[in-house]
Amino acid sequence: MEYTHLGRSGLSVSRLCLGTMNFGPETDEATSHRIMDAALDAGLNFFDTANVYGWKKGEGITEQIVGRWFAQGGGRREKVVIATKLYGSMSDWPNDTFLSARNIRNACEGSLRRLQTDHIDLYQMHHVDRSTPFDEIWEAMEVLVQQGKIVYVGSSNFAGWTIAQAQEMATARHFLGLISEQCLYNLVERHVEEEVIPAALHYGVGIIAWSPLMRGLLGGILAKQRDTGRSASEVTQKLLAEHHDSIERYEAFCAKLGEHPAAVGLAWLLRQPGVTGPIVGPRTIEQFESNLHALDVHLDPAALEELDAMFPGPGTAPEAWAW
Repeated sequence: MEYTHLGRSGLSVSRLCLGTMNFGPETDEATSHRIMDAALDAGLNFFDTANVYGWKKGEGITEQIVGRWFAQGGGRREKVVIATKLYGSMSDWPNDTFLSARNIRNACEGSLRRLQTDHIDLYQMHHVDRSTPFDEIWEAMEVLVQQGKIVYVGSSNFAGWTIAQAQEMATARHFLGLISEQCLYNLVERHVEEEVIPAALHYGVGIIAWSPLMRGLLGGILAKQRDTGRSASEVTQKLLAEHHDSIERYEAFCAKLGEHPAAVGLAWLLRQPGVTGPIVGPRTIEQFESNLHALDVHLDPAALEELDAMFPGPGTAPEAWAW
């Protein structure tokens, strides 16, 4: 397993991050536990979850599954860098959503209970809260750090200017601020290259890529005998219709390389500036083992150039739209 520092921090994490969003809704608890055991056996030490995962409001089912796995002992909790997120609604009451100081405090306590741990290694804001000032957000996060309940703070789905705003405010408070940004990034969807990644590079914020295979679009969708999981969804099928020619060319390119399309898509992300690693969200042990192979895939400059030609990026701002 390869490791790297998460952003400018001293925290060492594996180049692949185990996403747990399928644990509960798609993958039963026993299989989820086997996948996490397999991850540790492979040296993968970075796990990502969120309080809303499990998709039953207020239950935090996925965090509970991870917590019961931690409770089995054997060094599971000690070996894992656990990341979770807050923002989404955990009840129908008005203060159990977003990033108020009250919700930051209460959401953290809820995640700690469900995860059966005394601290969260990376506490991430799942989305931008335009109604709460960063003075309030950072004060609440500072208290949690001082109490030892969280170690680092990250963002998710932030714009480049929001990362800058957050970091400048954190600096004014003599606080470390963000060390990571979790964003949608893959060969098909490259908008973060315009401003998010340049901002992250400037401020030392590590990029964690979610949906690295674009809902299964880059996972060998044309070669599958039948569509399953996200690749069968209406959203993915619409994306496939939009990008069919590029995906056809992509799968032929992967076949020429002798590599599975999913492994190539992940390997491409591992070569991009500022990327700590992609989040892999396997539903089965077999999918997890296939994801691991991405670490062994070598893409030379010619291969990277060909992939860029298939799925051209927008370039950085403002050159992306101005002379």
